[in-house]
Amino acid sequence: MRGPVGSHAMTLTSPQRLPDEALVPLVRAYERTIAARRRQTVLGGIILALATLTAALVAEVDLGRLVANFDRLPTYLARLFVFDDGALAGRSVLLDIGEWYWGIARWLRLLAETLLVAYVGTALGFIGGFTLCFFAAANVGRWPVARFLAKRYLELCRTVPEIVFALIFVIAFGLGPLPGVLAIAIHTTGALGKLFAEVVENADMGPVEGTTAAGGTWLETMRFAVVPQVLPNFASYTLLRFEINVRGASVMGFVGAGGIGQDLIEAIRKFYYADVSAILLLIVGTVMLIDLATERLRGRLHGGQA
Repeated sequence: MRGPVGSHAMTLTSPQRLPDEALVPLVRAYERTIAARRRQTVLGGIILALATLTAALVAEVDLGRLVANFDRLPTYLARLFVFDDGALAGRSVLLDIGEWYWGIARWLRLLAETLLVAYVGTALGFIGGFTLCFFAAANVGRWPVARFLAKRYLELCRTVPEIVFALIFVIAFGLGPLPGVLAIAIHTTGALGKLFAEVVENADMGPVEGTTAAGGTWLETMRFAVVPQVLPNFASYTLLRFEINVRGASVMGFVGAGGIGQDLIEAIRKFYYADVSAILLLIVGTVMLIDLATERLRGRLHGGQA
């Protein structure tokens, strides 16, 4: 019988099986590919093992000594939360919070100094990275020499550790927060400059070509065609870098570059265990609050961009 007008008959066909002589080359090619991947995996594992062994030998890692002295770590951590001297010796620090945080006024002042060091260093680093990223980006940098110099300078800034810069500036300018600010600013310039350049290289070139065709200068093209695209990502990376710099600024005090790190290293050297735990908890709590705040800000930035 004929079906209704306009209906279409659907024909189901079973898959065709290739003859055995045609399957043999395909199976062999598949087996060769699997064997090659296995050889690469084994070779990679051997190289990794050799590299690990070499690093352990160069670093003079002594597993026997590590096992023999491993119990010192939990012992030290336990002593951080127990008073060592006075009438409260041997008692938990939680039993007398006032005595535990006897130096809270000074520590808060030094913590505020640490935050200011991180903030000013991040702001200066943002300015440096923002200025140089357009010269370092491959898609908008018109001058090869300037691009080469900008990239090498950013590499130098982020390669040298912050603590090394801080030591140099402490010798040059003396103790205080200034060496910490300069050290963080230089390192942040290198880190943000690299990230910003990658963001610029991924920008849509359509507005750039349109602005250039309309007779805009290079500076006008960057201002009106590139910056509006990349600014939300720039702000997000800067907030993330500020979190990192707060932790870095806490360590700057170890070399006399200001901040709460000065009291922390003094407490560690003099074995003031309760003071060490009190200062560490202040730093950890502050970093956690900053992380939560900047996470919300980054979420709003990306949400607004979407």
